[in-house]
Amino acid sequence: MTSLLVDALDGIIGTGTSVVSVAPVALFAPDRPVPLEVRVSAPTTGTNLPVVVFSHGNGWNLDGYAPLTAFWASRGFVVIQPTHLDSRRNGFGFDHPVFPTIWTERIADLTRILDQLDTIEAAVPGLAGRIDRSRVAATGHSWGGQTAQSLLGARIFNEAGQVGDDMSDDRVTAGILFAATGVGGDDLHPFAQANFPFMRPSFQELETPTLVVAGDHDQSKMSSRGPDWFTDAYTYSPGATDLLTFYGAEHALGGIVGYEVAETTDENPERVAVIQRMSTAYLQTALHVDESSWSAARSAFSDSTDPIGRVDSK
Repeated sequence: MTSLLVDALDGIIGTGTSVVSVAPVALFAPDRPVPLEVRVSAPTTGTNLPVVVFSHGNGWNLDGYAPLTAFWASRGFVVIQPTHLDSRRNGFGFDHPVFPTIWTERIADLTRILDQLDTIEAAVPGLAGRIDRSRVAATGHSWGGQTAQSLLGARIFNEAGQVGDDMSDDRVTAGILFAATGVGGDDLHPFAQANFPFMRPSFQELETPTLVVAGDHDQSKMSSRGPDWFTDAYTYSPGATDLLTFYGAEHALGGIVGYEVAETTDENPERVAVIQRMSTAYLQTALHVDESSWSAARSAFSDSTDPIGRVDSK
């Protein structure tokens, strides 16, 4: 898969190295209904490696999203992916007594990961002493975007319309939200209003530097809003300073979950290749690996003679 834009972005972010990936790694979570397991992917070489935690979309698990997570690891990041309680592997459907608390347990999973980096380091051969714990990004797709944005500062309105608890984590200094759901209100369909309290976000408190990635053909079944619903974090938060919108992209953004999975209704390897590289450039700059990567990537993206999307910045 190559194009002029992909070649240009490769020149900005650099070539990849080989990756070691270990799963499942069990973490301590004594009150959780099932054990917490994560996948850890890291480059085989390099030191002072920044950390990226990635939260999957509804129903997925630590084996998904390799197009993103393996790519980031090949470019010098330690990427950690939990299997959340909503994974189809666990069988906790909408009518299960566990379901109403899953959204908060998802956030707790990411916090548990950051609390247990010693365990994670020890589980991966050759990783000990190579993680830079002062550089951490929270990322996620769809429901995982909502999970990650809580660590970045976004809060949830309660039924009385008051802003809920602060669940941010000051260890997290950057974020990327892929197709993350937007504000609630009357646009939410009744099922979502009844079952998904986390779909009432307040973005005003999200102050951590964040990139929002959305598709302009992503029509949610949860909201009567159009695809712009997935850009609300950029519209309403002070921290989300950059927005990547891809033309023709649906909820899987071309295949970030995996090219051939059922959710990928818009398979587009070039789009995924560009998302891999643009997100890497953002992480390189936001986590102080290369201060010029993001501005250079943004320029290359905007200057493309055959644009596949647009980039907006505040």
